[in-house]
Amino acid sequence: MSRTLVWRAVLTSMLWTPLWAPMLAAQAGGAPTSTTQCNLDDGRQVYVRYNPVSGKEKPVNGKPWAPGGAPMTLFTEAQLTLGSSVIPVGAYSVYPIPAKDHWTLVVNKGVTPGAAYDEKQDIARAQMETAQVDQASAALEVAFAHVGARCTLRIYMGKAASFADFTAK
Repeated sequence: MSRTLVWRAVLTSMLWTPLWAPMLAAQAGGAPTSTTQCNLDDGRQVYVRYNPVSGKEKPVNGKPWAPGGAPMTLFTEAQLTLGSSVIPVGAYSVYPIPAKDHWTLVVNKGVTPGAAYDEKQDIARAQMETAQVDQASAALEVAFAHVGARCTLRIYMGKAASFADFTAK
């Protein structure tokens, strides 16, 4: 290996290490997260990142829920609709609001880590289709089902199963 290549490798690692180190340290020390994605027919994607908390964490009925102390995060490469609201391309916080017979899904512009939920930042709110399942999930499960331009977000917690449709424009 030539001396020039070795020096290039050393300099490259010295330049990139300060940029990646904070992100890697945050990932190593933070709570584990999971991501679910929906791949649209045209190649664009919609992602939701969340903390897969255990069934021991009980959401409070009527209150916006941030599993594990952090809201779910929606990343979308496509303009979406949720109910009658339009969600532009970008990143957003997502808060499910549980209730006894139905859940509500809120999409919020506030994405600052550690910030409290601010209802004034809501850009979409829709009632979720909610049912009770026979087998309780041991931990929060979030998944997408994809059909055409529609990505159905599915949230399972305990015996509650809630669904909301995002439609790509």
